[in-house]
Amino acid sequence: MHPHSTPGSSPSETASSESTSEVFRFDDTGALLETHLPFPRRQGKVRDVYDLGDTLLIVSTDRISAFDYILPSGIPGKGELLTSMSRFWFDAIDSGQIGGRLKEAGIPLAHHLLSAEVPAVVAESVDPGPLVGRIMVTQKAEVVPFECVVRGYLEGSGWRAYQDSGEICGVKLPAGLRQCERLESPIFTPATKAEEGHDENVPIDVMIDQLGAETAEQLRRMSLTIYEDAAEIAARRGVLIADTKFEFGWHDGRLILIDEVLTPDSSRFWAADEYTPGQSQRSFDKQFVREWLQASDWDRNSPPPPLPQEIVQKTTERYREGAQRLRGEW
Repeated sequence: MHPHSTPGSSPSETASSESTSEVFRFDDTGALLETHLPFPRRQGKVRDVYDLGDTLLIVSTDRISAFDYILPSGIPGKGELLTSMSRFWFDAIDSGQIGGRLKEAGIPLAHHLLSAEVPAVVAESVDPGPLVGRIMVTQKAEVVPFECVVRGYLEGSGWRAYQDSGEICGVKLPAGLRQCERLESPIFTPATKAEEGHDENVPIDVMIDQLGAETAEQLRRMSLTIYEDAAEIAARRGVLIADTKFEFGWHDGRLILIDEVLTPDSSRFWAADEYTPGQSQRSFDKQFVREWLQASDWDRNSPPPPLPQEIVQKTTERYREGAQRLRGEW
């Protein structure tokens, strides 16, 4: 018998007996900030990850982070949008739109997603309603301790590094490039995974030293291929993918793609019809949040303030626009 069930109770009765307010915490806008399911949990900045034994349950909440802090305000619907976008790209892998060249080269591309349906063992324990549309059931994997970053345009930490040295992670770039300029070819610039604070960009030699040349080369090749194929798909829908980061893990002796994939939380998306190199671009992510915090009197060393409703609304609309453009609904 499930530890939360009672003799003679049906699954629906068991679920309804579990107090939703104890399992799910929402803010005043209806954003889901926390989940407390009766399974072992690991909590990240945005996702709550539960161990279901043979699989993992990844719940995308509506939490939002900035400058390495989780904010007290959520972005309503953000978790569902992130999940739908990851599923969009996983479906493209399954259909062969992404990774076809890898398969031809004898390197089939696999990912960790098994299902987006709420598992019975979870639905029997809690009200599944708040989880619908925001969960992924995935395979377990031994995580590769590097972020696999691919850059197709010059922005963010890459732009800062280029200004300082003319290169990014040991990759020498032509002189005279402008902010947000498209690179002649996408470049692979790995980063170490930090438990706290920022990841650190490193040359691929660091990855080779730790993982071996064969594994590092496979990660580089897989990352560049996924990015290039995804960028073609996005471009047909009027979206530019400036850069992105992938995570991989070992499962049954092979590397598979894990975590979220090509979402506004792991990538920069720009509208192709607005793209103007030489300046920062309007992006489909938490740009409004970062700009508001930078303009506020917050010192970045204390708990961050709640977001004004206007900023929450604008950020929600920005995330939604990016997802709709990718789905061809814009």
